[in-house]
Parts: sequence; structure tokens; C-alpha cells
Amino acid sequence: MLWSLFFLTTALTCANAVTVVTQSPAALTMMRGETASMDCNLGTVTDQSARWYKQIPGEIPKYVLKFHHSFSKVEYGSGFSAPKFTSTNQDETSYRLIINNVDEGDSAIYHCTTWDDIAKDTVVFGPGTKLCSPCSCPDCVPPSYTELQSGRATLLCVSRQSVPFAEVTWLADGTPVSSEVWSSSTVQQPEQTFHMSSSLSIHLCHWSSHKVYTCRVSVGPHSTEAHISQSHVFPTNV
Repeated sequence: MLWSLFFLTTALTCANAVTVVTQSPAALTMMRGETASMDCNLGTVTDQSARWYKQIPGEIPKYVLKFHHSFSKVEYGSGFSAPKFTSTNQDETSYRLIINNVDEGDSAIYHCTTWDDIAKDTVVFGPGTKLCSPCSCPDCVPPSYTELQSGRATLLCVSRQSVPFAEVTWLADGTPVSSEVWSSSTVQQPEQTFHMSSSLSIHLCHWSSHKVYTCRVSVGPHSTEAHISQSHVFPTNV
């Protein structure tokens, strides 16, 4: 409740503040292991530091770090440190937050803030940059040996991503397969990730005639894959 009032008060006071904090880009989609960079401009403020906050929807914002062009090093909030998080500046008003080795846990909205001395020491928040680390490599579950005895094969693909949407594509030896495909809706997990599953049901003759089946999970322009073949299936009664 206190944070909700704080953000409401800040939003109202920002309308009359001299300083306008801007951020770019508005959103970033990064794959696991990549480096995310987001910029902040403090407007007319040149003597105050840039502070960054990480906000996961429904949770209290967490203070990440503070940096000023006169600092010899970055100052960090509890739970944040180098080399995962760092900051640089281009000039006295332009700052950059850098997040290395991005993973699903980094998905959040990152707000840049500063103090506006002219507006009676008002905290001014930037609009935020939304960072999404779309998905980790999906897991594929092969058909059981018992099912194969019935003449059918069901392949299961389970994915985990930081956004509530994803597209699953199945391929047989690199060729898309569209029939006999079923995909679930995404389900949000307690750790703020989203899980979904997709299955491909095929006749035993098709399972035997192809070398590799691929489950491809795509979020925007990014995709990850998992592969499965007959070598993954073993008799359950041995």
C-alpha cells in the first residue's frame, strides 16, 4: 500500500516537475545469456545521480543501483552486484543500465529515477523499460514404449518463458508438421514465469520414418528448440 501511494504521489508531482526523465527503449526482448542495455536521460538534472529500480508486477520495487558521472564505482542495492549489473554514463545527464547474462529472473520493468531540486526535492521516475527474457530451452518427453505397442506415438514439449504468450512449432526432419498438434494455454507460476505444453500425436509409421522431431518455441523474433528421436525411447519393462 505504501509503495502504491508513493508511485501515485510521484506520478502526480511529476506532472508539475521541471525535470522529465526519459528512457529508451520502451521494451527489450533478450535471450538467455545475452546482454541487455537500457538508456536514461535525466533532462535538466546534471548534479544528481541516476538510480535504477526493478519492478515485477505485484511486487515491491527493488533498488538496483545508483551511479553518478563523478563516482569512481557503482553503488548497489541489496541483492544486486557486478558483474551482473553495472552502469555507465555518456555525459552528465545520460546514463545506461547494463544487465549481463540475462535469464528469466531478470524479466521486469526497470525504472530510472532522479531528484528534482527545483521541484522541492521531488523524486522523478522515468516511464520504465520492460525487459523480457522470453524462454529457456523447452523439454521434450518421448512416447512411452507401451504406447508405441499400440501403434501411436505422442511427443510432449514443455516450455517456460517470462511472458504469457509463445508459439510452438513442430518439425519432422526440419519440415513443419501441423496436423495432430495440440497446445495448452500458458499457466503463471509462483516465480512469475509462464509454463505451457504442446503435444504431437503421430502414427507409428511416421515415428519410424523420421530421424528427428523438433519442438520450436518462439516469442517474437526469438526461438529455442529441443529435439527428440527414436533413440530416446527405451522399453519400460527391461
